[in-house]
Amino acid sequence: MSSQSDQADSSPLGAGACVGNQFGIDREFLRQELGFSRVTRNSLDAVSDRDFLIEFLNWASLTQIHLSRLAEDLMLYSSREFGFVEIDDAFATGSSLMPQKKNADSLELIRGKTGRVAGDLMSMMMVLKGLPSTYNKDLQEDKEALFDTIDTLSMTIPVAGSVVESLVVHSERMQAALTDEMLATELADYLVAKGVPFREAHHLVGQVIQRSLEQQVGLRDLVLSDYQEVSNLFQRDLMTWLDFERAVERRNSVGGTARPSIEAQLAVAEHLLE
Repeated sequence: MSSQSDQADSSPLGAGACVGNQFGIDREFLRQELGFSRVTRNSLDAVSDRDFLIEFLNWASLTQIHLSRLAEDLMLYSSREFGFVEIDDAFATGSSLMPQKKNADSLELIRGKTGRVAGDLMSMMMVLKGLPSTYNKDLQEDKEALFDTIDTLSMTIPVAGSVVESLVVHSERMQAALTDEMLATELADYLVAKGVPFREAHHLVGQVIQRSLEQQVGLRDLVLSDYQEVSNLFQRDLMTWLDFERAVERRNSVGGTARPSIEAQLAVAEHLLE
């Protein structure tokens, strides 16, 4: 399948209303003069094809959906319940009712605009779905969907970028939110590293969790004997696995969360931006 840019890089000039022309117009010459890489190969299709527009609107909708998900994450993590990040005042407003409340209006609007952009895509698809071949006046609706989507993304992308750029991150709040049960997978991985099938390791860790609940203590507060009553495979090196930073750094596969993996991902992102 050709890319969206390839779809648009075809000159329809000379296709006439739908059947070509009989006046010897040199379409290749016109193509070269206008800077297109090719001419459309079928005049009937040339005047009615809007695949390039649908592909653009699909790309735009997907982009806006990703922006919406980012906005939701930031709104959640900036709430008082989390407090992991703080939205700059330039992208927030005060509540009309509660003086102490700070509303992330910019992010809410980004999330709200997503329905509009996705609606433009659906609207254009419905225009096309029942049209016969060649040009029909229904196709004038493509301008409204296209221009509205471009205008919307022209607003939301810069705002999203500025919100992220000015974001204040409270790493100490993130650190304080870590709880021992988050390390349960580390226990299972510890056993897997000793040759235990994961399904069995999962079951054994469930027994350890049950003990911690009964004693009302965290996983790191259980003594070694508690672990060994579940399985003799638990040894003194276990505590090196019950460490949040080491747990992150062990995820060192491509695309993982270890520092070298994250730095590689950032390098790719920076290269794309350049």
